[in-house]
Amino acid sequence: MENNIVALIDAICQQKKLQKEKVLEALEQALAAAYRKDFGQKNQNIKAKFNPENGKLEVYDIKTVVEDLPPEAVVGEEEPAPKTAEPATEATPEKKFNPKTDLQISEATELYPKKKNIKIGDEIVNQLETPTNFGRIAAQTAKQVILQKLKEMEREAVYLKYKDMEKQIIEGTIQKRNGLNILVNLEENVIAILPSLEQIPEEQYLPNQRYKFHILSVNPTVREPEIILSRRSPEMVDYLFRSEIPEVGAKTVEIKKIVRAAGVRSKVAVISKDKKIDPVGACIGQRGIRIQTIAAALNNERIDVIEYTDDAKKFILNALTPAKITSLEINEQDKTAKAVLKKDQMSLAIGKRGMNLHLASEITGYKIFLDPEEVEETPAIPNLTNQEELSAPETLPELTKGETANQDILPQAAPAPAEETSEKKVNE
Repeated sequence: MENNIVALIDAICQQKKLQKEKVLEALEQALAAAYRKDFGQKNQNIKAKFNPENGKLEVYDIKTVVEDLPPEAVVGEEEPAPKTAEPATEATPEKKFNPKTDLQISEATELYPKKKNIKIGDEIVNQLETPTNFGRIAAQTAKQVILQKLKEMEREAVYLKYKDMEKQIIEGTIQKRNGLNILVNLEENVIAILPSLEQIPEEQYLPNQRYKFHILSVNPTVREPEIILSRRSPEMVDYLFRSEIPEVGAKTVEIKKIVRAAGVRSKVAVISKDKKIDPVGACIGQRGIRIQTIAAALNNERIDVIEYTDDAKKFILNALTPAKITSLEINEQDKTAKAVLKKDQMSLAIGKRGMNLHLASEITGYKIFLDPEEVEETPAIPNLTNQEELSAPETLPELTKGETANQDILPQAAPAPAEETSEKKVNE
C-alpha cells in the first residue's frame, strides 16, 4: 500500500503541477478520515502522519489540555451544550469544552501520571495502533478523498492565478453561446463568461475564434471560480495602444484619459513627454496604419486621438474634432461650454448617435452645448422664370391679339398721311 501511495503522489504532482507538500497534506487528511471511519472511537481527534521516504503511516489522537469546566460547558457534535439564559460567571465561563479536541487538566493528570508538569495549553499526543488490514481500506478511502481534495486544490490554484490577473488583458477562444452569454475557453479548460452587457454590439462571436478580453472580476464559488470578461471596457483600448504603439509602450507618449462607447467610438487623450514627438501622429502612424490595426481589433470601432492640454478651452476644441468650431465660451464654475459653429459642422460635432458630443463632454469634464452660427440674410434675387414677374405693369394697357410686350414698350412709328396715299392711288 505504501509503495502504491508514494507512486500515486509522484504521478499527481507531475500531472496536476501541484506542490508535493499540498498533496501530502491532502493524503494525510484522507488517511485520517479512513481510520476514523473504520477504526476510530468516539471523541477521538485523529491525525495521520505519512512519511513519503519510507512509506510508513502513523496515526495519533491529539488533545489540548484545558482548564476544568462544569458539565454544562461541554459541547460537541454528539452532545451539544444546553442553552441557558443566565449570564456568564466565573463558574460558568463563555469558553466551552469539546471532548473531541480538548482534555481537562484533571483528567489529563489522571490518564497520564507519568507525564509531569502538565499545564493548560499542552498537547497530549497518543499514538494509536494501525491495524494490519488498514492498508486495503485506507487505499480505497484515500483515493476518494484525495480526488476530492485535489479538485479543491485545483480550483483554488485557478482562482488564485486569475485573481492575480484581474483587470488585465487575456486571450481566449470562443467555445459556445449560452443564452445571451458567451463561454470562453482561456487555457487548460478554464471557462470564463462574457456577459451580454460586456459584448461589443454587432460583433460576431463564432466558435474557435480567438479574441482579447479584459478580466473584469474573479469570484470564488463552490465549484469552479467565476471569471467575468469584457470587450467593452476602456482598458481594452489602453492595452491595444500599449501593444501596437512603441511610443506608448515605452511611455514616451502617455495616455491621459480614455472614454469609450463600445462598437461606435472612442476618444483617447494623449500627451508627449518629448517635445520632438507628435503624440497624435505617433498614435495614428504613417497613413493611419497603427490606428487602423487597433480599430480592426475592436470590430472597426472609430477611434479619435486628441492631444491633451491643461488649457481647458483648447482641450475642448481638440475633443470636438473633426468639427471646426467658430468660437467657444466656457464657464469654469458650472463646468459648461458653449461652442458656436457653422450649420454644416453640426453633424460632425454631434456624431453618429450623438456619441462625438457625448464623449467630448465626458473626456473634458465639461457639459458642451452647440449653437449654430447666425448668417446674415442677403436680398432675394428675383426669379426670372416666374411668369408673374415678367408680366407688364398694371398701368400698361392690355395686349390685343397679335401684339407683343415689346410693341407696347417701344415707341411706334407715325402713320403716313392720308393725302399721300390717295395721290399714290390716283397716279397708279
